[in-house]
Amino acid sequence: MTHPYKGLDTPAFWRASVGSRHFADLEQLWDPIQLGLEDKIATAGSCFAQHIGRNLQQRGARFLDVEPPVVSFPSKDEARRWGFGVFSARYGNIYTSRQLRQLFLEAHGERQPEEVVWEKDGRFYDALRPSVDPVGQESPSDVLDLRQGHLAAVRRMFRDLDLFVFTLGLTEGWESTSDGTIYPVAPGTLAGDYDKRKYQFRNLRYSQVMQDMREFWKLLKEVNPKARMLLTVSPVPLAATASKNHVLVATTYSKSVLRAVAGDLASENEDISYFPSYEIITAPASRGMFYDPDLRNVNQFGVDVVMDHFFSGRLGETFVAQQDAADDGELICDEGRLDVSQPV
Repeated sequence: MTHPYKGLDTPAFWRASVGSRHFADLEQLWDPIQLGLEDKIATAGSCFAQHIGRNLQQRGARFLDVEPPVVSFPSKDEARRWGFGVFSARYGNIYTSRQLRQLFLEAHGERQPEEVVWEKDGRFYDALRPSVDPVGQESPSDVLDLRQGHLAAVRRMFRDLDLFVFTLGLTEGWESTSDGTIYPVAPGTLAGDYDKRKYQFRNLRYSQVMQDMREFWKLLKEVNPKARMLLTVSPVPLAATASKNHVLVATTYSKSVLRAVAGDLASENEDISYFPSYEIITAPASRGMFYDPDLRNVNQFGVDVVMDHFFSGRLGETFVAQQDAADDGELICDEGRLDVSQPV
C-alpha cells in the first residue's frame, strides 16, 4: 500500500526529526535564503530583530545604517541608548504592522500624523519614536525638524536596500482617535499624557495585519523593485496587555496572528521568506531552556542557537563568524516599560 506521506524526508516527521533528538541537534529548520556580501541589508521591528542585525554586521554583511551618530559617544551602548546603531534607521522599535505601513507612507509624503510631539517635564519628544531621545528637545519645532531628517533617511533606506529584515512583535497598540496614528508605546509611559478621549486601544486582527503588510510590500516594491523581505516573529512574550485577557492568553493570540501572517506572506510571494526564530525558542521540545528565569527574555544560549540555524548552509559559508565577535550588547526594548514590576 502507498500513501502521500510514504517516502517523505525526515524533517516531515516529528518522531524522527524532533522527538528522538536533543533540541540542540535539530537540523534543516529552514532553507537559507540567497544572500551575498554585496547585498545591502536593513533591519526593523521588535527587540529580537536587533540580534539578527548585530550578527550580520559581525559576519561582514553590508548592513545599512542610514542614521549614524553625529557626535562621539563614550561607548556603543551609550550610542544605542540614543537610538543609534539599534536598527538601520533611528526609528526605535516598530512593533506592529500598522506602525511600519504608516512610517513608510509618512516618509514618502503620503501621510501626515496630526500629533507628532509629546511633552514631559518641560521637554519635548517625538511621539512616534520617544525612546530614541532620553532627554528630549527644547521645543516642539526642534522635534519636527529632527523628524524631517529622520524621514529622509528612512526614505533612502527603503530605496537602497536589497533585503529588509522585519521582526513582527505585537498586535496590540495605542492609536489616535482622530486620525488612527498608532504609537510604539502607550502615551504616558515614556512621554505624553494618556487621555481616553484622544487615544484608544487597538488589537489588530489577522485581516488587518495582513492588509498592512500587503500594502507595505506593494509600496516598497514600487520604490524599490529589487527589494526582498525576510520576516521573523519575536519569541518574546508581551510585557503587559490591555486586552482584558490574561497576558499568557493575549501573548498566544498575538503571536499566532503574526506567525500566520508571516507564513502566508512567504507562501504568496517569491521575494518574501520566513525564518523560524519563533519556533526555535518557543517550541515545547526546547523545554523553556532558552529563556531567562522570568520566562520572557531570551538568554544568550537561545540567541546563539537561533543564529546557528540562521547561518546554516550557504549563509554560514558566505558570512563567517569572527572569533572576537560577541552579541552581548543591551537590547533596546520600549515595551518593557509597560511592566511596572521591571525597573525602568
